Formats: sequence, structure tokens, C-alpha cells
Amino acid sequence: MPRSTRSLACEETASGHAVGDVLGLAAGVAISPLPIVAIILILATPRGRPNGTLFLVGRILGLALLGAIMLTVGGSGGASTNKHPATWVGILKIVLGELLALFAARQWRRRPADPAEAQLPKWMAAIDRFTPPKVLGLGLLLSAANAKNAPLTIAAGASISAAGISVPQQIGALAVFVCIASLGVLAPLTVHLFMGERARSILGTWRNRAARHNVAVMAALFFVLGLKLLGDGVSILVT
Repeated sequence: MPRSTRSLACEETASGHAVGDVLGLAAGVAISPLPIVAIILILATPRGRPNGTLFLVGRILGLALLGAIMLTVGGSGGASTNKHPATWVGILKIVLGELLALFAARQWRRRPADPAEAQLPKWMAAIDRFTPPKVLGLGLLLSAANAKNAPLTIAAGASISAAGISVPQQIGALAVFVCIASLGVLAPLTVHLFMGERARSILGTWRNRAARHNVAVMAALFFVLGLKLLGDGVSILVT
């Protein structure tokens, strides 16, 4: 096999590994009860469709910007050394994994004894009065500044930048991550746009389940994904 062909095949393999490495993290971001409840409440307002679309745009922008910042940091910080993740990437993943594990323990202690007693944040009661800029800002905050999403997005950016692939391939891998991570918000919007009258009952059921099980779901995700990042970090340091 010619060297150029062999090199291209290696790059494609590395790119595939980078995408595969962030799929679990993207799924963890997608399964976020609060953003799902937020967009369902937004869709129930008189300007549901445009504001719901703005919320989705804000979420995509937040994830993409945070991921792009991490790619830039990883590129300038030498995240990949001879096609192997740098030591600081392993340390970063361990730190992020420990943070998520701590968050998991905190969430689990705060869970209500009866899921029916679960309470949503007070700001959600005023969501029907949010202006379009506030809706866009809410989408940004619940993606880039979310206690679970931010560590997972940073970890995804670190994984991609440490894969030793070209910048266009890094951008492509980040795009895959953002698309999958946005599915949790995209699903209610799609139901609202295409399911007609049935959308109200379907989204109402989703909202109630997400609200009731928000704390437990978050605790489980924090714990599982925290362990994953810890394992990834240790693997980088010992190889």
C-alpha cells in the first residue's frame, strides 16, 4: 500500500475512533431532563414554535462554542503527542470524572423520597414571559453552563483534540457530538411541529416524567459518565 494511502487510512481510523469516543458523552448530554422540560414549556407558549427553535439554536451554539474552545486549547497545548493523548488530557479527564462523581453523590442525597414531590426550578414558572433573547440565552446557559453538560463537552473536546487528527476532521467529530447532544431538545420540537394535536398529550407525558425523575436521572448519569472519564484518564496515564 502506498504511503499516502496508508496515511489516509490511518487518519480515517483515528477520526472514527474520535467520533466513537465521544458518542457516549454526547448521549449523556442529550439525556438532560431540565432542558427537555424547558423546551416543552416553551412550546406550550403562544410563540412556541419560534421560541422553541431559538432555544434549540442556543443549545447548539453553546455546545459548539465550548467544544471549539476546548479544541483550540487542545491544539495549542499539544493534546496529542505522537498520536497518543498527552498526560494533561488524562489528568483533565480524571478531574472531570471526579467532579461528576461528586455531583452524582450530591444529587442522590437531594433526591425526594417520593418522585411526585420533585420540584422544578422557580424560574420555569416565568418561562411563558421570556422574550426571544432570553430564550436564546436560556438555551446557551442550559448547554455550555450546565453542571453536567459543561464537563462532558470539555471532555469530548479534549478527546477529539487528543486523537491526532486534522483540523477538518476535528470539526467534523465535534459536529457529530453537537448533533447527538442536541437530540434531547430536538425531539420535543419535532413532535410539536409534526404531530399536531397529539403533540400536547405526548409532550405533557414527557414533561411529567422528566420533572419527576430529574434528580435520579441526573445522579445516575453523573455517576456512570464520571466513572467513564476516570477510566479514560487512568488509561491515558498508564499507557
